[in-house]
Amino acid sequence: MGLMKVYSGSEILANALLEKLEAAGVETLKKDNIQSARLGGYGGLDLAVEVFIQETEFAKANPVIEDFRMSI
Repeated sequence: MGLMKVYSGSEILANALLEKLEAAGVETLKKDNIQSARLGGYGGLDLAVEVFIQETEFAKANPVIEDFRMSI
């Protein structure tokens, strides 16, 4: 299966979600467009950090994601 984007936003919140997902045993991937833009000589972007999970792990990750969304 493929990757599914579960979050896009600030780096601080993305890191918080990553920690919660990894604590629940869900493998994650973080795409940091802020760092990419900086290295390319461009300014930062809004919603520039994205968090992805495997589609097959959505059932395990969904309660963690919903709890995270309700806490922000």
